[in-house]
Amino acid sequence: WFHGSCVGVEEEEAPDIDIYHCPNCEKTHGKSTLKKKRAWHKHGPGQTPDVKPVQNGSQLFIKELRSRTFPSAEDVVVRVPGSQLTLGYMEEHGFAEPILVPKKDGLGLAVPAPTFYVSDVENYVGPERSVDVTDVAKQKDCKMKLKEFVDYYYSTNRKRVLNLTSLEFSDTRMSSFVEPPDIVKKLSWVENCWPDDALLAKPKVTKYCLICVKDSYTDFHIDSGGASAWYHVLKGEKIFYLIQPASANISLYERWQSAANHSEMFFADQVDRCYKCTLKQGQTLFIPSGWIYATLTPVDCLAFAGHFLHSLSVEMQMRAYEVERRLKLGSLTQFPNFETACWYMGKHLLEAFKGSHKSGKQLPPHLVQGAKILNGAFRSWTKKQALAEHEDELPEHFKPSQLIKDLAKEIRLSENASKAARPEVTPAISSDEVCFGDREKEEPPSPIEASPPRSFLEKVSKKKTPKTVKMPKPSKVPKPPKPPKP
Repeated sequence: WFHGSCVGVEEEEAPDIDIYHCPNCEKTHGKSTLKKKRAWHKHGPGQTPDVKPVQNGSQLFIKELRSRTFPSAEDVVVRVPGSQLTLGYMEEHGFAEPILVPKKDGLGLAVPAPTFYVSDVENYVGPERSVDVTDVAKQKDCKMKLKEFVDYYYSTNRKRVLNLTSLEFSDTRMSSFVEPPDIVKKLSWVENCWPDDALLAKPKVTKYCLICVKDSYTDFHIDSGGASAWYHVLKGEKIFYLIQPASANISLYERWQSAANHSEMFFADQVDRCYKCTLKQGQTLFIPSGWIYATLTPVDCLAFAGHFLHSLSVEMQMRAYEVERRLKLGSLTQFPNFETACWYMGKHLLEAFKGSHKSGKQLPPHLVQGAKILNGAFRSWTKKQALAEHEDELPEHFKPSQLIKDLAKEIRLSENASKAARPEVTPAISSDEVCFGDREKEEPPSPIEASPPRSFLEKVSKKKTPKTVKMPKPSKVPKPPKPPKP
């Protein structure tokens, strides 16, 4: 056998070789012979297909995708100026729909100047850095050195479409050129709750560099751990195909991912609506937790991105994480130590509850609800039959049973204080009723389908308001008014 690098055979080319001839044997026996591609409809341009399915990512697939029409993302994507995307805005409006920021001014986002090139990425990250690259036509991953990929990028004859989307560079010299948007740093659990001196280092998911050549395609997926994502296009353009995380769509997604031939099925055909959003140079897109999306690169593109967990979508993050665990998905952009981040956030919330009680102020409803969901997950992860599977992600020096008990107590105190402030309203869910591990039969509702806490409470109050009794006319003998309905 030979090292591929020694004989000029790249890793992703090896499976296509039928009989290999080394450089010495080539002189007498000719070049290596390749396997016959029977499934021309999958990986090559081929002929016009009759009934054979088309492989997602193949040239024929890309051609068909470009010719399709989709509902405009204007129906679901909110446009917000960077200066208005504050913590107050997010807490007031929530983060259930994608947000597009036309210009980075006011975002607090730092990226290199537009004169920054792919060759600069190689220079600041290092040419010998090993990177995971996707062969788009085959939708398979392989490893290359960054130098090899950059050489491919600048080559005039690209035989394949290779896509680089998982280059996390926070530990390189290029890190100083990029800072995530301010709102990401303010919302991020890892940024705010993960101790700097923890034995487990903070997950490196905040700074990704995407180098995507024309016709690069990433199939539909939910970001690992249900994390939210931000994307900024420095050069070129990217197209996002967005599907809302309604319960029915997530169930369909799980079934699609489980199918052996899912790479031959375009997932958007299975749902009611898939929205098309084009992200142009200089624009930034924020994708909420649980959204199912694919991307197409119509022209060569250099972009930056990052993932983050936060308290505005705890329920959706948990649901996406459970789907990911059931599917046993391996992702190039895996969110490492998801459960550890949850434990640190639980401890942070416990301290926040105690502080709020001392100050006489109540935590926002979304934090109370998030604490309930987290505490339910903690109970599930620490059950005797499940502990062995989850204990590796317990932070050092943590006493999980004590944290669960203390957090439940603080939640009850908060609910009682809220009930005393609004005696006519009873909280919809008690802290003991929400146990993530016991919710297998009934799937949790999507944040999009669930009503905001305040609207729900107003609805309850409205139902309890007695109907107005009409006064009888003077000419008739008045009848006693009917008692108001409860």
